[in-house]
Amino acid sequence: MAKSTQGTNTVCTHVGTLEDKEYKGAASPLYMSSSYAFEDVDVKRYPRYFNTPNQEALSKKMAALEHTEAAMIFGSGMAAISTALMAFLQAGDHIVFQQTLYGGTYNFAVTQLEKYGISYSFTEGWEVADFEAVIASNTKLIYVETPSNPLLTITDLKGVAELASQRGILTMIDNTFASPINQTPADFGIDIILHSATKYMGGHSDICAGVVACSQEHMETVFQTAICFGGSLSDYTVWLLERSVKTMGLRVKAQNENALKMATYLKGNEDVENVYYPGLSTHPGHSLAKSQMKGFGGMLSFELNPEIDVSLFFKNLELIKPSMSLAGVESTMISPTKTSHALMSPEDRQKQGIKDSLIRFSLGIEEIEDLVHDIEQAISKTKSITVPV
Repeated sequence: MAKSTQGTNTVCTHVGTLEDKEYKGAASPLYMSSSYAFEDVDVKRYPRYFNTPNQEALSKKMAALEHTEAAMIFGSGMAAISTALMAFLQAGDHIVFQQTLYGGTYNFAVTQLEKYGISYSFTEGWEVADFEAVIASNTKLIYVETPSNPLLTITDLKGVAELASQRGILTMIDNTFASPINQTPADFGIDIILHSATKYMGGHSDICAGVVACSQEHMETVFQTAICFGGSLSDYTVWLLERSVKTMGLRVKAQNENALKMATYLKGNEDVENVYYPGLSTHPGHSLAKSQMKGFGGMLSFELNPEIDVSLFFKNLELIKPSMSLAGVESTMISPTKTSHALMSPEDRQKQGIKDSLIRFSLGIEEIEDLVHDIEQAISKTKSITVPV
């Protein structure tokens, strides 16, 4: 679809908003019915068919944000990812995955695909040549994630899209970490865009949802698999998600600003060994990120010096929450080896560079001075604790 001439915050607020024709309310009405008429209607509506009024309306907003013709709302990010993958893959096909992936996607690949006769390969790195090196004669899909979870690696979207197009291969991206506020992959030729809408789209740590955005032609293929898998989202949660997306542009902008300030601070902290954030000029993907992103995102990762106990550091935090998910208005930290990437073997984590000391940091909208103070007091307390031998 053509890019909207309206600003991003205007799209977030107004596109896909249902009109309250009876009472003229400002908010979208909520249609809770799970059963609709089938006689004398233009559309036979049913929640599992992703076409209730609230589902359809929110899908229009998501498509507008991602500059695609169509979108579909799912019950979780993994419901969106697994449905999209299985919609385009069949026995005998091969898929190329980027080396660093969200742990749930990695686990789906290594535990499920072979059951269906689908083979896969992981790249050695993130350069276009790394993808080209593992393409086979039966490769049907290339799957990327940029910035990646949890090391914030950057993949060349235009380069991968051009490579895939030359070979007649479809491309998919997990765009969760960037959000459509910071990155619109369709503009670079990526075919299918995926989101855990639980994250920046929901933004308040109270919604679980997923999104697929693509052309209308590709959506027809996704739809045929989606109605079989049954991964639809309840209309009440759809309504909550539509409400939340209205402020996504404002939230993400604040989180971008906090993340850059925090990454800069951590880079100069003598108790921190490494910082991973594409907004830093020292990040190997900085120039590429600058060329394909509108903002560098609210996510970063870092490693404390080896002598600092990460578990004790978490326990000593007072403001920042050690919490499982990400992208809420509150700042959170996790240990990927214990949460998002726990299903990966230690050997596979090591291959991807995910150390036990790695901390994934999701910046919220708090004042940066308060977050810095919390980190400093937690490090100080942790260093002062003497563990008996």
